[in-house]
Amino acid sequence: MSDNVRNVIVIGGGPSGYTSGIYSARAELKPLVLAGYQAGGQLMLTTDIENFPGFKDGIGGEALMNEMRDQAERFGAEIINEDVTEVDFSSRPFTIKTYSNEYKTHSVIIATGASARWMGLESEKRLTGSGVSSCATCDGAFYKDKVVCVVGGGDSAMEEAGFLTRYAKKVYLIHRREGFRASKIMLERARNNPKIEFKINAVIDDIYSKKEGFLEAVTGIKLRNTVTGEFEDIELDGVFVAIGHIPNTAIFKDQLNLDEKGYVLTTMNTRTNIEGVYAAGDVVDSRYRQAITAAGMGCQAAIDVTRWLEEQGLD
Repeated sequence: MSDNVRNVIVIGGGPSGYTSGIYSARAELKPLVLAGYQAGGQLMLTTDIENFPGFKDGIGGEALMNEMRDQAERFGAEIINEDVTEVDFSSRPFTIKTYSNEYKTHSVIIATGASARWMGLESEKRLTGSGVSSCATCDGAFYKDKVVCVVGGGDSAMEEAGFLTRYAKKVYLIHRREGFRASKIMLERARNNPKIEFKINAVIDDIYSKKEGFLEAVTGIKLRNTVTGEFEDIELDGVFVAIGHIPNTAIFKDQLNLDEKGYVLTTMNTRTNIEGVYAAGDVVDSRYRQAITAAGMGCQAAIDVTRWLEEQGLD
């Protein structure tokens, strides 16, 4: 490798990006990880994680990301908190631009993740990680015998509501219309669950909370009927937003094959349509969206890149 061309650049600093950095660094590829100014991904908004292997007592989202970052750096990965603004995959070496720098690289791992769609409330933003969540699988166990709500009308919302009934004593399913995007079987399953109560033609106007010392906790919601305009207050302990995710692929849309929702399409494991460009984590995965699956794909992408570079004689 020449001094000014990297072996591999990883774009993204969540579980998949840091794991790619760990594996490619251990392969002595000297990776550059452009983690972004908000490094760490969605887990930086999660307080406690109890389902990531190896932490029997759980671990905070920020703490887990810091551990992964430190591990990657220990093996020689260079990690910089810069946002990528432009890429050029038309010829190799590829060009990666940030606001302040330009980099050349033989290969790229895209691990930019996806962002949850939110309702846009000030209280929602303030309480994210303190009673407001976008992942029932991640946080549902914290609501044993409590009352929660799920916002959404698609299959994901039905699945989240059903999952939460394993723990919560009651789940309100809130949808802004009478019609649902969810498949018939998922909708009927939710309707037949005695723990789930539907609130249709309804939107959340505000989320109530109270402070206990330095902590703030959700205590209820203010619902507005979209037909009558009437308001209703509901006491509950948690709000789960399930109105979809947005893959962070805007800068790649003219160069990579994306599906109709904007997720990167891969073939042959983590390989994209461009030779030398690989993708991993939530930027590819619209189904599982878990830290552990993202980390696993990050491992796969790093191994794929290592083997590809060997085949090219570039390592």
